[in-house]
Amino acid sequence: MYILARFGPFVKETPSMKLPSPPRMTGIFLIVILAVMLAACGKGEGQGGHGPGGGMPPAVVAIKEIQLSTVPVEFEYPAQTAGSREAEVRARVTGILIKRNFEEGAVVRAGQSLFQLDSAPFEAVAARAEADVSAAEARAAAAQRNAARMKPLFAAKAASQKDVDDAVSADEVAGADVKAAKARLREARLNLEYTRVESPISGITSRAMKSEGSLINGPAELLTTVSQLDPIYVNFGLSEAETSRLRSEAAAGKLELPKDFRFDVALRFDNGKVYSRPGKLVFTDSRVNAQTGTSDARAEVPNPNGEVRPGQFVRIVLKGAQRPNAIAVPQRAVQEGPQGKMVYVLSPDSKAMPRPVVVGDWNGSDWIITSGLNPGDKVIVDGIAKIFFPGMPVQVGDPNAPPPGPPGAPPGKDGKAPSPQPSPKGEGEKKK
Repeated sequence: MYILARFGPFVKETPSMKLPSPPRMTGIFLIVILAVMLAACGKGEGQGGHGPGGGMPPAVVAIKEIQLSTVPVEFEYPAQTAGSREAEVRARVTGILIKRNFEEGAVVRAGQSLFQLDSAPFEAVAARAEADVSAAEARAAAAQRNAARMKPLFAAKAASQKDVDDAVSADEVAGADVKAAKARLREARLNLEYTRVESPISGITSRAMKSEGSLINGPAELLTTVSQLDPIYVNFGLSEAETSRLRSEAAAGKLELPKDFRFDVALRFDNGKVYSRPGKLVFTDSRVNAQTGTSDARAEVPNPNGEVRPGQFVRIVLKGAQRPNAIAVPQRAVQEGPQGKMVYVLSPDSKAMPRPVVVGDWNGSDWIITSGLNPGDKVIVDGIAKIFFPGMPVQVGDPNAPPPGPPGAPPGKDGKAPSPQPSPKGEGEKKK
């Protein structure tokens, strides 16, 4: 290209002229010129680049040096709340419902009237029972007087032994009739009282299942329920596999569990808010549910203000366990590699080298690493997006720091002007 540009006009003016074939030395000379030109271009590009030989500079990353520590461990499960006492309100007698005496969803006291059945038929039965008692008592008094008269007659041999025995037996039967009549009266009065359906416990009511005018068929009809809210229960399930794993790790010394499995608990609502009052795990069933493969567990949480309602779906967090001599790394440092989980470790020659790891539980924003890392390893935790291939050179710093601006740039947010970029070698000489 250089020769054509240099001798092009001369060739056009003498088209008939035949150029002699260049000797072999001329070809070698052209090769040397081209090599010099390519070297000059490479040198110019190397001077204008950001790294040695025109390559990219090392990526800036942040690291965390691995150290053994005792790490608190939390376990989280889906759960549902329930009242510490759940009472079904049912009528004990059959009758027509004539009145509801409470507001649905309101707080009621033990013994408070919730429903009223029609009491007129039961009042009539009680009145008839009272009359039966009076009649029985009258008959008993007559039988007693008759028996009393027969004794002196028998002594005077004016009455036979049979007459005396019949009189005494009649007296005893009359006395028994009085007791039966009084029992029927007591039953009638109880049925009359049962027309007033009361709350068995103090708590909060649910909706009424029957309205006024309904025929209530005694205990077969559920009228409403009352739930005691303080304390409130939180029911959940512990999988058999996880329970066995926890106990195995505790036996091996890798995990320290609370005494008697009495974890502290916290509740997290579906909006992410954590309930302010902690509770305790109070029950773990020794049996395994054959249908779900879990053991039923229950926690008890104070609820004096009624903030937690029965039937809510929440997340329960078990606290109190800890792992001694554990290794924890931020979750953002753990990547998904072809062979599973991995992290980037800073090598002694400042290169990002991948390291496969085995992860355990989550601990807040950290992964518990069960194998793959050792104390003293330097794990890259920030700037991983700048690592494009394993073994890439890196340098430790703040990967989120803004890059330095050019000379004369406006000051940054802290009021200080950013440091200027170093000028490429030879740039100042060109300006001169």
